[in-house]
Amino acid sequence: FSVANIFAQIPTGYYDGTVGLSGSALKTKLSSIISSGHQTKSYDALDDEYPNSDKDSYYEKDGTVLDIYSENPTETDPYVYQFGVKKCGNYKIEGDCYNKEHIFPQGYFNKASPMVSDIHHIVPTDGKVNGMRSNFPFGNVGSSVSYTSKNGSKLGTSNSVNYSGKVFEPINEFKGDVARMIFYFATRYEAKLKDFDANDILTNTSFPGIQSWELEVLKQWHTQDPVSQREIDRNNAAYTYQGNRNPFIDNPSFVNLVWGGSTPPADTQAPSQPTNLSVTGSTSSTVSLSWTASTDNVGVSAYEIYVNGNYTTTATSTTTVVNGLTPSTTYSFYIIARDAAGNLST
Repeated sequence: FSVANIFAQIPTGYYDGTVGLSGSALKTKLSSIISSGHQTKSYDALDDEYPNSDKDSYYEKDGTVLDIYSENPTETDPYVYQFGVKKCGNYKIEGDCYNKEHIFPQGYFNKASPMVSDIHHIVPTDGKVNGMRSNFPFGNVGSSVSYTSKNGSKLGTSNSVNYSGKVFEPINEFKGDVARMIFYFATRYEAKLKDFDANDILTNTSFPGIQSWELEVLKQWHTQDPVSQREIDRNNAAYTYQGNRNPFIDNPSFVNLVWGGSTPPADTQAPSQPTNLSVTGSTSSTVSLSWTASTDNVGVSAYEIYVNGNYTTTATSTTTVVNGLTPSTTYSFYIIARDAAGNLST
């Protein structure tokens, strides 16, 4: 797993007093820091802020709503939303409308303020998928899947250790984002957790604040999906809008300092087979190839290109040019996907 040390535009002195702290002491100090300066906004005001905080400037870069349940990082999105257009409202299927999702469900705190309008854990998402996620905790879905969104987010039975209930699993691209939102929420509102309704996500105690099985899942997701530029930009926008920050985006090492590290499980799952291999161009000595990307439980790291059964080169995208060919000669090509753990596809 790659680890990125990315730091946002943090005001000077914002995290003063945290050096040398760990565990519950650090969590409480961070809670004090991010509670101070928090300007409570209305729930409806989020709609006006989302064009600043949740605009797609990273994938299609088309200025549409960045919805973690419909965004397809490697292919065309199944549908897109324009800000202020097709807001829910009623929905029957994906693509009907978008609304606002509380990553920690608002029903557990009875829609109380300031949690109900805190932008750090409320994102615009498709109404149908939001409804399917409901109040289920986030987790890794096993073989029993009851619903899959058009970008591959899943609802189904957990295969996490010590939890066998129903969970919702976003795609790999946004797992770290979700984890850091819940870390923020459990920290910002640690003093209020005792008053929340019983749930399978957070505890009613300030520390650790997150259910043990869920914490292990989130720590793994945090490690597997490091802080992205999208999160940095959203954190900065939220600070301008609301006056406080997500410390686990600003300094990802706070996660380990508060809750301890996580050793990701061994990756033994091979990527899917690359498909739709085709010739896109040729010269007397070269052939240009393209194919459809493989999928993997963690991520595809490269593609190995074989010519006449012999390994020739490696590509990190879904296109390559094979050189040194002889005119008027028949060649066969195939592609094998490889992940970071060395697992190979067919």
